[in-house]
Amino acid sequence: MRIRKGDLVEVISGNDKGTRGKVLRVIPKRNRLVVQGVNLRWKHMRKSQQAPQGGRLRREAAVHFSNVMLYDEGAGRRTRLGSELVDGKKTRIARVTGKEAGTGAAAEESAKVAKKAAKKTPAKAKAAAKKTTKKADPKHAKTSKKATKKTGKE
Repeated sequence: MRIRKGDLVEVISGNDKGTRGKVLRVIPKRNRLVVQGVNLRWKHMRKSQQAPQGGRLRREAAVHFSNVMLYDEGAGRRTRLGSELVDGKKTRIARVTGKEAGTGAAAEESAKVAKKAAKKTPAKAKAAAKKTTKKADPKHAKTSKKATKKTGKE
């Protein structure tokens, strides 16, 4: 599924057709999304210590991901999604505008911060890469039982 939590989507079929809302939860195993203000259902609550009144609550129920499309605020309409490799990372691209599709201002801000951090500390990035590619110390490496029987050493 290409739609993620926090995306702004528009419902394209069903009772709530034309409604826009933010994705609250993604359920990939069932190919479903919970969208704010869409597919509202009544949940009947029995009286309990947590809810002494009991009563009925309006809750959003999940909708199938094929019934929604990503809404592009820049273009002012819904759009399909594509993907491209940018700097070695797979990013989502809005087909209408050709620009990167994120989760609003928060995604753009975090992308800017990540780019600035990468520019400031190339030496630290190289050091981190060296640590991950460092070979294991043979002195402390585990040996198999077959190897110890042949050589007689542990």
